[in-house]
Amino acid sequence: MSIYTKVGDQGSMRFPDGRLGRKSEPVVAAWGSLDELNSHVGLCLCEASARGFVEIVDALSPIQGQIMTVSAMLMQVPGKTPIQLDNTAVGRLENIIDDIDAALGPLKNFIVPGGSELACRLHVARTVCRRAERDLVATNDHQHPLEPATLPFINRLSDLLFNLARLANHQSGANEPMWTP
Repeated sequence: MSIYTKVGDQGSMRFPDGRLGRKSEPVVAAWGSLDELNSHVGLCLCEASARGFVEIVDALSPIQGQIMTVSAMLMQVPGKTPIQLDNTAVGRLENIIDDIDAALGPLKNFIVPGGSELACRLHVARTVCRRAERDLVATNDHQHPLEPATLPFINRLSDLLFNLARLANHQSGANEPMWTP
């Protein structure tokens, strides 16, 4: 089987249910944003691992599989065994966020993405996560109802990525750039 089908050469694609659709459909944008997010999380994991930031590695390690689960949920064919996000996923993210908040203390100013390279990578992942969230909302609003845990998971994931960026700066001794209007 070849990796190319030529179906996409004119902007079409074959959906998992067999129908031929357009690459401009909101669900395709969501798939793309989730794929891009997963790639950025992979870069963050590589950097955190290379720097020995175990807490960040532990927080991010299950995320790539969970992003793949969200993507797979969008591709589900009616009547097939449903793929679902583990219903503890959102709570796990909230616990990690709360632990980081407790360790770093409250944020008193807006911060500008920057500091260490890992923090910058995590901020990029956070912004891609926010785009994926917008694409998922568009998908839900226009054609494809989402499972109940999907949007809360993606929303908390962007919060986690923000806190991990702060933690990366803290652990690397980098200054966290504060925004001054």
